[in-house]
Amino acid sequence: MQTTSTCAPAGVGLCTLLLLAACGSNHAPEELNRMPGYLGTIARADYDGKSNDLLTAGLGKTGLAGATPLYANAEQPTPVELRRNAIYANYRAVLDIAANSGYGTLYGPNVDAAGNVGGGEGLIAGSEYIAYADDGTGKKNVTLMVQVPSSFDPDHACIVTGTSSGSRGIYGAIGSSGEWGLKKGCAVAYADKGSGTGLYVFEDDSVNLQNGVRAGRGAAGKSAIFAPDLGDADRLAWAAAYPNRIAFKHAHSQQNPEKDWGKVTLQAVEMAFYVLNERYGVLARDGSSRIVRLTPKNTITIASSISNGAGSALLAAEQDTGGLISGVAASEPQIQPQPSAAYSVRQGGVLVANPGRALFDYATYAALYQPCIASVAGNAGRCTVLVAKGLLNGADLAAQQADAKLRLQAYGWQADSDPLQAAHAGTNILVAVTYAYAYGKFSVTDKVCGFTFAQTDGGGNPIAFTSAQKVASFATQSGIVGNVVYENSVGGARVYTAGVSPSSNLADQSLDGFLCLRSLATGRDAVSGANLEGTLAGQSVRVRAGMAEVQAVGKLNGKPAIIVHGRSDTLIPVNHASRAYVGLNAAVEGAASRLRYIEVTNANHFDSFSSALPTRIVPLHVYLNRALDAMYAHLASQQALPPSQVVRTVTRADASTLITNVNVPPIAAAPVPANLISVTGAVVDVPN
Repeated sequence: MQTTSTCAPAGVGLCTLLLLAACGSNHAPEELNRMPGYLGTIARADYDGKSNDLLTAGLGKTGLAGATPLYANAEQPTPVELRRNAIYANYRAVLDIAANSGYGTLYGPNVDAAGNVGGGEGLIAGSEYIAYADDGTGKKNVTLMVQVPSSFDPDHACIVTGTSSGSRGIYGAIGSSGEWGLKKGCAVAYADKGSGTGLYVFEDDSVNLQNGVRAGRGAAGKSAIFAPDLGDADRLAWAAAYPNRIAFKHAHSQQNPEKDWGKVTLQAVEMAFYVLNERYGVLARDGSSRIVRLTPKNTITIASSISNGAGSALLAAEQDTGGLISGVAASEPQIQPQPSAAYSVRQGGVLVANPGRALFDYATYAALYQPCIASVAGNAGRCTVLVAKGLLNGADLAAQQADAKLRLQAYGWQADSDPLQAAHAGTNILVAVTYAYAYGKFSVTDKVCGFTFAQTDGGGNPIAFTSAQKVASFATQSGIVGNVVYENSVGGARVYTAGVSPSSNLADQSLDGFLCLRSLATGRDAVSGANLEGTLAGQSVRVRAGMAEVQAVGKLNGKPAIIVHGRSDTLIPVNHASRAYVGLNAAVEGAASRLRYIEVTNANHFDSFSSALPTRIVPLHVYLNRALDAMYAHLASQQALPPSQVVRTVTRADASTLITNVNVPPIAAAPVPANLISVTGAVVDVPN
C-alpha cells in the first residue's frame, strides 16, 4: 500500500538550522527545523512493506531475480510502475543476481544486516521523500531522495548516502549502499548527481518529469529532469538535419555536473536531516514548526556508494565544512586526484609511473586500444589502422593485440585486467564521448569530434525511439542514452562500430573520431604530437578546464574512511583512482589521516563479470558491505578500523559452483605482512 503527500518550501538559504527565541520570552531558544532554500516541493510516499516497499518496489528477492515486470499499458506506464521498473533495472545493474553468484546467500534483500540468510522476500516498509535541488532556473534540477525505513530509531539515528553510480538516475544506488542502509535501519540520502536519467527527443520536444512520466518541454517548464538549452527554431533545424538523434542530461546539460557531485551529496544529507526532524522533532511553541532533534552530533552519517557515487562520497567528505559526515565507506571510487608530485605509489617495490591520471585521459587512451583487443580475424580494422598510424606494433592480429595490452599496462592498468580489456571497449567508448561533452559544456549541436547519440538499427543507422520506449525511458536507461553515432563516417552517419574513417577509408570503428577525443584530452594531435590549432584547440581548452573542475584535493578533514577497490578493475584502474587518492591524502593530511585502503584481488568494476568469468572475477559488493559494517562499528562502538591491506580472494572453477566466504574471505583485523598495504610518509606500498 502507498500513500502520498507533498509539502512546499518553507525557508531560504542553505540548510543552516536557525536558533530562534520567542519574542519577549524568558524561555530557552528553540532550534527550529528549516527547509533548505534550494529544495523544491517534497513529494512523500509511504510503503507498507507488503504490497510495495522501499528496497524492491514490492518485487522482493524473487521478483528482482525474475523477468522484467510488465506494464498494464505499455504506452502509458504509471509513476508507480516506472518506479518499480527503475528499481528492478538499477538493482540488477550493480549486483550479480545470477544463480550461485552470492545473491540470496551473501547479499540480497533476504540477507539481514547481520548477514543472516532468511527465507523471506526482504521487503522494507517506510517513507520515501523526493525533491529537486535547483537554483531557481530549472536547469540543474538535481533529484534528491530520502528513504526512511520504519525501523529507523531516532535514539540511535544513522544516515547513509546513496549517490548514484555511473550516470544513473535517483535509484542508481538502491542495491549498493541503499540496501545496506535500509537493512541497518538508517535513513538513506540519495542524489542523482545532476547526471541522472533525462532523455530528450528533438522531434516531439519531449522530456522526463521527476516521477518518470514523459511530457512536452513546454508543459514541463522548470519541472523537466532535463531539457537542452535550444530554441524551437534551432530544435526543428537540428531534427531535420539529424533525425532521430537524442540528448541526455549528463552529456548535454552544459553544467559539467561532476564538479558539483560532492556538493549535491552534502545537500542530500541536509535534506535527510530536514526530513527526519520534521518526522521526529516535537512541535515548537508556534504550533507549526518542529524543534530540531537530530543533528550531526547525535547521528552517525556515513558517506557511501560505488563508482561515481563513491567518488561523490569522498568529494563530499572533502567539502564538508559543517561536520555533516561522520565517516566514509566507498567502493571502486571514480575519483580524480589533483596532479601532485608529493606522493608516489609502488607495487611489489616497483614504482608506478604517473599514478593519478584523469578519467578523460585514460578513458580516451583505452578507447583507442580496447576495440583492437576486442577485434577478431577478418574484422581487425582498428588494429590495422593503428599500426599504419604508428600507434601500434605487430605483424599479425595476435601480436597487435598483445602490444595493445602492453601499452595499456604501461599506461596504468594491471596485468590482471588483460582478460577483461576486450569486454570494456564499449563502456570506455561511452565514457569518452559522454565526458567530452560534459567537461567541455558542449551543446548537442556541437557534434564534438563528429559524435552524436541515437538508437541504431542492425545496419548502424540512427532510428527513432518508439513511443513505448520513450515512455519507459526513466526505468530502462542508465543515464547514458542510445548508441554513439559517428557523423563523419564515409558513406554517412553510422554507429561507431560500423564507422569508416575518412583518413583511412577503412572500417576502423570510427578511429578518426577517437583520435580527435584523445587530442582533446592532451591538447596535442594524437598521431603527430603537434599542438592543436583552431577549433580543436579551443575545444581542448574547454575540456581540460572541465577536467580541472572535478579534481579531488585529498583532504578528508581527519574523517575515518575506508576505500575498497578491485585490483582487476578495468574501467577505473586502481593506479589512477584509489591508490593515487591514498597517496595524495597521505601527502596532504600526513599523520592526521584516518584513511584505510582495501584492495581486493580478482574483483572488477562490474560484479556481473563474476558469473560471466567465474574463473577470474569475484563480486566486490561483498566488500562494500563489510566496509560499511566496519565503519559503522568504528563510529558506533569505537572498534578499530581494519589496517590497509590486500584481500586475496579465490575464484571459482565455473559458474555452477556456489560462491561462498571461502572465495571472498573477510577483511583481516591483523593482516599478515605479505598482505599489508603501508603508507610511509607519502609513499604507498602495495604488495604484489
